[in-house]
Amino acid sequence: MIGWTKRAALMAGAAATLVAAPASADTLREALVDAYNTNPTLQAARAQQRAQDETVPIQKSTGLPSANATATHIEFLRQSGNSFTAPERNLGIGVGVTMPVYTGGAFKNNLRAAEERVEAGKADLRGTESSLFSLVVAAYMNIIRNEAVVALSANQVEVLEINFQATSDRFEIGDLTRTDVAQSQSRLALAQSDLRSAKADLSNARETYIQLVGRAPGDLQAPPPLPGLPTSADEAVMVALESNPDLIAARERTAASRYDVKATDANRLPTVSLFANGDYSNFYGTLGGPASNNFNQSETTANAGVQVSIPLYQGGRPAALKRQAQARSSATMEQEIATERSVIANVRAAYASWRASREIIQSTLVAVEAAELGLEGVQAENTVGNRTILDILDAQRELLSTQVQLVTARRNEYVAGFALLAAMGKAEARDLNLDTGGPLYDPDVNLERVENIIWDWSDDPDPEVQSTRTIDSPTQDGEIGPKTNGGL
Repeated sequence: MIGWTKRAALMAGAAATLVAAPASADTLREALVDAYNTNPTLQAARAQQRAQDETVPIQKSTGLPSANATATHIEFLRQSGNSFTAPERNLGIGVGVTMPVYTGGAFKNNLRAAEERVEAGKADLRGTESSLFSLVVAAYMNIIRNEAVVALSANQVEVLEINFQATSDRFEIGDLTRTDVAQSQSRLALAQSDLRSAKADLSNARETYIQLVGRAPGDLQAPPPLPGLPTSADEAVMVALESNPDLIAARERTAASRYDVKATDANRLPTVSLFANGDYSNFYGTLGGPASNNFNQSETTANAGVQVSIPLYQGGRPAALKRQAQARSSATMEQEIATERSVIANVRAAYASWRASREIIQSTLVAVEAAELGLEGVQAENTVGNRTILDILDAQRELLSTQVQLVTARRNEYVAGFALLAAMGKAEARDLNLDTGGPLYDPDVNLERVENIIWDWSDDPDPEVQSTRTIDSPTQDGEIGPKTNGGL
């Protein structure tokens, strides 16, 4: 039995690192690229940002000339008995052009507010991308960890099956008691239960991966080292205060709210506009009745001028609108501080978790080595009668526990490190140098395309789905096959 359990310990160590050799493997970079290109949450966020871009040309349109034309045809069904020249019908065509000259600052400030909110939207888009990548990294590492746990649990079942058989054989020859057999059988049943739970966890992790990445995972390789991790919590906070997308978005919204306040002043100020109108009327030869030959049956008129509108009294509405805008601006200022607090707390917590995970790995490595030596010692002492079967079972379970803790600690260290980069604002495609098969998505491209469009019929094509569906992906199980270079 000593040889078998020694072999089991070696197998457990191999399972913890998942070293073998199949044909193909998936990398974390490939998973992130697939999510970047096909994830519906990110695609929807990009579309929302394109919608936000349109607020700029919408606001610009309020400062441009507007023109309209109207055409009316009137049938006079009943004329006054005292009117001998009333027409029976009339065709009227009118054309008008209006050009705002001065709007009390509304145009300028509303436009600047829209531009600030576009910048806030860009930061939100960065945050969505970063959050998605964090979820993908966690899902990727969960699969690697759970595959290692399944391998360790399966090995434990194999070892305990051998132990149970050996214990049963020794009971048959009177070397052990029925209690020893029962203890071995109990531990085997628990190990089989743990294996089923581990397989269920692995199946769930794989389904989450499909949801995020859009395809089933293959053989996942070990992730690459994380770039740009800070040397101190203070350094991480300083980077986050400059780069965190949530904080940048909050600052931009605060700036936009200040322009909103300024824009409300326009409600109390004069407005000036230029106008020009042209009208054409045709009475179809019916003007003047019997004396219609004495009247022109069509006419054209035109006029142009300046219109000045001076508000005198509006029931307190302008003041209420300004107070409302000021209160909303105050709210965004407080929300900016709240976001800053949250960012600082998240960065410090992520840094602490990352450092703690690194230290836990070192401690757990020592624990694994000690548990392996302990198991060997208990097995050796059992051969001379100084240890019981229960002592061996306890030592085996302790070794399994430390091995699971080790793969979990390695998973936690990587996920915490990526969460730290995300909190710092350094976990996007541009920061990770991802090769997405083309240029990275640049929200400025769409803004530059649409911000100066002034043609009323300049539509985009009908929208089409950009993300991929997962309905055809196979249902995932908790089985594991041979691995290449993955693991923890």
